[in-house]
Amino acid sequence: MLAVDAPEWFRAALAAPREDDEVEVDGCPIHFVRWGAQDRPGLVLVHGGAAHAHWWDHVAPLLMQECCVVAVDLSGHGDSGRRDRYPTSTWAREIVEVAEHAGIAGPPVVIGHSMGGWVAITAAAEQGDRLDGIVVLDSPVRRRAPEEEAAAEGAAFGPLRTYPTMEAALSRFRTVPDQPTSLPFVLEHVARASVREIDGGWTWKFDPRIFDRPVPTGELLQQVRCRVALFRSEHGLVTPDIGAYMYEQLGRLAPVVEVPLAHHHVMLDQPIPLVTGLRTLLADWEHSVPQRRT
Repeated sequence: MLAVDAPEWFRAALAAPREDDEVEVDGCPIHFVRWGAQDRPGLVLVHGGAAHAHWWDHVAPLLMQECCVVAVDLSGHGDSGRRDRYPTSTWAREIVEVAEHAGIAGPPVVIGHSMGGWVAITAAAEQGDRLDGIVVLDSPVRRRAPEEEAAAEGAAFGPLRTYPTMEAALSRFRTVPDQPTSLPFVLEHVARASVREIDGGWTWKFDPRIFDRPVPTGELLQQVRCRVALFRSEHGLVTPDIGAYMYEQLGRLAPVVEVPLAHHHVMLDQPIPLVTGLRTLLADWEHSVPQRRT
């Protein structure tokens, strides 16, 4: 139950029919949420570091007109299992295996935000023949994602604390980086899905060890072998020069789309413009011949 007033479109999105499922990948259970009929072309939505599938709950139903939409909890996040180590390549395998297990017809389009954009890029570089394309949302190539920087500097994502009540935990919920424009009803929903009850109280769902891993370099973009689009938030972390660098690394074949007024967490403050941009891109991809690098 939302404590914050929310518009009808948001409440309708949360009420849309969906299914929870999981698949085992390399010995670890991977949880995902599915909207829309199986055996349709698919979209796989990938969250950022320390986030989870429910960051997309209000976005996925707006993308399911002709698609099967899947939002995944990467291992170490949300309701998926944990591993001893979290290589980006393992996460990339997880999203491809989830797409196949979810019953998506043909190779999916993968949409990844922040650290999830790196996961999408890695999947496109290592398993591009199993993808129809990727969309990278404000993933700052040439620097760490903000959640990874905060973890490395000890500013966030340290050892998990236990809070006596859910309300006490929710009062400590923050995005990294923080942004003043997040819609309060979206933020509350995401926060409530970020905690779990344990003996003695409530804690966050993510495993702090997710940040103990090598970060890919921008040169990985040169290995991408499926079509790709780059979305940058107007007030986000992919500055125009970073966007230009990514465009060059991709062989000048990727559109770069700016979401007006958006900060880094675009699904939290500008979800409708984000959906509009994604719908436009996907409609074009459906009726155009992809330019593929050789």
